[in-house]
Amino acid sequence: MTNYFELYHLPVSFHPDQAAVKSKYYELSRLHHPDRFAAAGGDAMANALRDAAYNNAAYKTLRDADATMAYVLKLHGMLEEEEKYTLPPAFLMEMMDLNEAVSDMEDMPGNENTRATAQNSLAEQLQQWDATTAPLTHRYDAGEHDNALLAQIKDMYMRKKYLLRIQERIDTFATR
Repeated sequence: MTNYFELYHLPVSFHPDQAAVKSKYYELSRLHHPDRFAAAGGDAMANALRDAAYNNAAYKTLRDADATMAYVLKLHGMLEEEEKYTLPPAFLMEMMDLNEAVSDMEDMPGNENTRATAQNSLAEQLQQWDATTAPLTHRYDAGEHDNALLAQIKDMYMRKKYLLRIQERIDTFATR
């Protein structure tokens, strides 16, 4: 089967046209809906179910910026499932304050100041991530597809995964 961008007749991009994604999703949903093949049974029904599932996966991926980033990196062979990636030591040093703020939040339940400090620190890191990553992904979308650029984008993707794990810690603690 073709990749998600080919399925939707879109160029490979970190910022796919969301209106086109939605339109193509609905078009393919109508075309491959399993109810249309209920009477046909057998292979036709199995194919419809497979095509509908693939369309749903494509839509889910292309509607989510982080999932799209991972998908584009995988298309280029730059990202593997369960890959062990070593983040730069300088980044990890920057994260020490954020991790301390989250640990303080966990150690002092009910203290709104510690939670606010952790959330504010994380929000700052995510804003910095956006400011750094956007020019890189736009360069790719403008036609620059070299491995050096993709390696930079991969590094930023892995940093975001790290930040999202911290976000999960904050969210998990906030729901206790």
